[in-house]
This record gives sequence, C-alpha cells and structure tokens, in this order.
Amino acid sequence: MKPSLPTLLSINGGYVDTAGFLALQGLFTAHVTGNFVTFGASVVLGTSGATAKLLALPVFCIVVILARLLGDGLSRRKLPVLRMILTLKFLLLLLAAIFAISFGPFASGDGWQAILTGMTLVSAMAVQNALHRVHLASAPPTTLMTGTTTQIMIDIADLLQGPAPEAKAAIKARLGRMGAAVGGFACGCAAAALLFMFAGTKCFLVPPILALVGILFHTAKAETKPA
Repeated sequence: MKPSLPTLLSINGGYVDTAGFLALQGLFTAHVTGNFVTFGASVVLGTSGATAKLLALPVFCIVVILARLLGDGLSRRKLPVLRMILTLKFLLLLLAAIFAISFGPFASGDGWQAILTGMTLVSAMAVQNALHRVHLASAPPTTLMTGTTTQIMIDIADLLQGPAPEAKAAIKARLGRMGAAVGGFACGCAAAALLFMFAGTKCFLVPPILALVGILFHTAKAETKPA
C-alpha cells in the first residue's frame, strides 16, 4: 500500500530533525521551539551553535508568513498551490543538502556555513508546517508528535472502555491516521541516525528525494481525480 502524502511528510520531518540535530550541534530544524532548551544548554555549558538556535524561531516564523502570502498569491492566479509549495520545499531541501555536503562536517555550530545550512533546513520545515496547516489540516501534525501521541493514548483508553459502535469506528480511523504519522516520524528519525552514522552529511541527500516523491505522489493523485 502506498503511503499517503501526510505520512511521507512525517517521515521527512523526523528525518530532517534528526539529521539536523546530529550534524549541526544539536539544532532542531523541525521542532524549532525545542531550541529554547538547547540554546539554554549551549549558554550554560559553553557548547557551540547558540546563534543558530536563537535564530531558528524567528526564521521559522518569517518563512511561514512568506509561505502563506505566496500560497494566497498562487491561489488568486488559479495556480496549483500545494504542488508549487511542495516544490519550494524540495528546492530548499536540495539547497540544504548541497550546503551540508559542501561545507560539512560541522565541527562547530557557530560558523556561517553551519548557520546557513541550518536556516535553510529550518525554512524547508517551516514551508512544510505551513502547507500542512493550510492544505492538510485534517491530517495529524508531521513535525511534532507530542500532541499526537497523547491523543493516541486517550483513544486507546477510550477503546478499552467499550465505546458505542459509531464512536469506536471513528476512534479506530483516527488511530490509524495518527499511528501512521508517529510511525513515519519514528522511521524517519531512525533512518537519519543510521545514515548519518555511515554516510555523514551525505545523509542530507535523502530529504529532497523524499520531497520529490511527495510531489510525484500528489501530482499523480491530482491527475486521477475526476474533472
């Protein structure tokens, strides 16, 4: 069975966050608010990468705003918004891969090369988050799993209490979607850790490939819809 577009996004979200954390001195590129913690740790422990961690949230916010404005502009012109936003994310991930392979490995997170690579990855994940909220809002989050995991546990608890048949069917359907999101994210994390161990910064070639698969998947699905 082919994975859905949200599942592909979850795999890529987990992969990019893990690869970025390992290669860029503890920078979260998808879970950007986690950088509050790592920034504090960098300051207290004197480790590198504090600047990138401080920049991650404002860069993320600015790119989300720009992605929203771009999407609205494309929509007014009757252009394929989701496909073009997915393409923008692919280009950012491809650019990040080029930076990572050209400049890495990064012994310090404070150099401009590491900061440039990190902010490009943050921008790509900001685009993914924006397109998810606007175009795939009914799907579980693809870059942050805490809320999804909490809901899964609540649904399991509800199932254990024997809900009515209608409610049971709805819970099971939601569990399927959320389980795919968490499972995809976890697989992405594991794959990134393994590939970084064996291939170093060349592991960043995988995210643009996954992004391209997502574009092709979306395009094929759009073309099969009845006119």
